[in-house]
Amino acid sequence: MNKFTLLVLASLMYPVVTHADVLPMRERSAMIDKMLEDRLANILPTLMEREGIDMWVLISREYNEDPVLKTMLPSTWLSARRRTILVVFNPGEGKPIERMAVARYDVDSLFSKRWDKEKQPNQWQRLVELIQQKNPKRIGINKSQHFALADGMSATEYQEFMQVLPDDTKKRVVSAEMLAVAWLETRSKMEMSVYPSLIKWGHALIARAFSNEVITPGKTTTDDVVWWLREQSREKKLLNWFHPTVSIQRSNDQAFDHIKAFSGSKADQIIRPGDLLHVDFGLSYLRLHSDQQQHAYVLKPGETDAPEYLKKALANANTLQDIFTSNFKQGRSGNEVLKMSREQAIKQGIKPSIYTHPIGFHGHAAGTTLGMWDAQGGVPVQGDYPLHYNTAYSIELNAATFIPQWQKEIRIMLEEEAYFDHQGVQYMDGRQTQFHLIKSESR
Repeated sequence: MNKFTLLVLASLMYPVVTHADVLPMRERSAMIDKMLEDRLANILPTLMEREGIDMWVLISREYNEDPVLKTMLPSTWLSARRRTILVVFNPGEGKPIERMAVARYDVDSLFSKRWDKEKQPNQWQRLVELIQQKNPKRIGINKSQHFALADGMSATEYQEFMQVLPDDTKKRVVSAEMLAVAWLETRSKMEMSVYPSLIKWGHALIARAFSNEVITPGKTTTDDVVWWLREQSREKKLLNWFHPTVSIQRSNDQAFDHIKAFSGSKADQIIRPGDLLHVDFGLSYLRLHSDQQQHAYVLKPGETDAPEYLKKALANANTLQDIFTSNFKQGRSGNEVLKMSREQAIKQGIKPSIYTHPIGFHGHAAGTTLGMWDAQGGVPVQGDYPLHYNTAYSIELNAATFIPQWQKEIRIMLEEEAYFDHQGVQYMDGRQTQFHLIKSESR
């Protein structure tokens, strides 16, 4: 069978991401702005009321942006401009929030300019004037010891801001960390109408990468697959937010190594028949992110399916997923879900490791942490943060299974994007329940 025939067969077997699927840059820009306007108008007021902050002040200088402020910039602003100060004020009583920019420019139509440098040369004094006019009870700023993405105000900006505030106003300044986390973790209906497409495209590229379109056993290396994924992401006008990894577990005397498995520094290896392959792959699109892990089996000559002992190992990991996601309940902490899930899995004879994280505006996003691979007893603070509805997670975990035929323990490491709301946890584009199969010989 020649290379062209293999490519044709691959295109029929696996869904292909085409340029038509991904919006052109102009339409992409319009969609980002539409989703942002919707979030600011319909999500932010509720979150501000929930967290008890009636004024939120975000301050950044160009190229040193607060991570939260960056999510509030219009699509055509690739950075802040000079010093950009965004002020959100919630007057309460059902009135719409006010969105103001103490900056040289309007921030598109999202934040109206409230500083005229010719009338008031001092930008800081203009900010103080605006605060005094609105007379907020609590002024939130992005400072946080434990949530990095909510700690975006630089030391210099904080020092200068506090220096210009009158003493009675300084007393109203509080950390906005819970509001910042809430803003970052909450997904809108509009976002969720497009998010599954990104996950589908990731699955499609993994399926092609783990096929004979890309892999010729005995010749192709793991790095060949990694760089194919990088090239294909760019060809489809998508970006990777981290460098992919492809690794191998096989029948030899090499034991599973946690550090190597999670460090991303795996040696380049030739792929051979009988190998169990693993990929970790993530994309970015419309300011949203994916993070996916799946497995493939390289068939030995004469084989038509993966061995039953490997399929049983995959089934164990799927069962762990079911146990874990069934324990998601609003208000329950990540540490509670982790503990419950591990105990239930162990009772069922599964050796679990759970390290699930929120996903959305960032790959490793703000929100409830549900274990880390090296913290299976729980994560202080971030793991104590409660689950909220309308949030998205990378359901990341592994189940260890001893394989007598290989005389060692292997890990089935899975990661799939899911959405949590009042109906429970739903995978955005399904999950892996069968191995991708790669032939070792032409047929």
